[in-house]
Amino acid sequence: MNKIMISIFLCLVIGIAKAQESEIIKSKGYTLNFLNNDASFDPALKKRMVETFFKVYPVLAKDFNKNTAKEVTFSIDTSYKGVAATGGGKIVYNPDWFKKHPGDIDVVTHEVMHVVQNYGRGGGPGWLTEGIADYVRYKYGVDNAGANWSLTPFKPEHNYTNAYRITARFLNYLEKSNAGIVVKLDNAMRTHTYKDAIWQDITGKTIDELWATYAANPGT
Repeated sequence: MNKIMISIFLCLVIGIAKAQESEIIKSKGYTLNFLNNDASFDPALKKRMVETFFKVYPVLAKDFNKNTAKEVTFSIDTSYKGVAATGGGKIVYNPDWFKKHPGDIDVVTHEVMHVVQNYGRGGGPGWLTEGIADYVRYKYGVDNAGANWSLTPFKPEHNYTNAYRITARFLNYLEKSNAGIVVKLDNAMRTHTYKDAIWQDITGKTIDELWATYAANPGT
């Protein structure tokens, strides 16, 4: 390899190293690996994401899954075009989303709940997975108001299978008369013991009966 080729190779290596910055942060018995390939990512936002993780994740572990992963990875990735995605203890975030929605810090809360959930394949319906994660964001979020985020107001055309905030609102309603139902549903999903009859086992009513009661008086 001649000197010119060596120089080009070294420049590429250095460029890649600079492009993918990484930091390991440890606190409260947990480790957060923070990867970032966006040089323009706001350091203040990074700090807030880290703080949110260490504030929320240990509490979710305590309340939902004491065996959740002790090590989690956040990856700020310019090639990812969604909002955020979680799998195998790694959460990928789209930096452009945060640039457009700088107050939406509780995306972190939603996504780390997916780590805690760890249902694997066949745990249960996807709408419930996302509904539980948004319920957790609603109950444990650090600044939903700052993102102008709230549970979706009820509409007659809604259904519990709509997932996310619509399902989360239904779960929040059920918690008022069936305290602990979300924890029970979450555990059933993780242990692959979820079945349609679980709603009746817990509440004495089928999910369709529960929804009908909710739809008749959904509150505010």
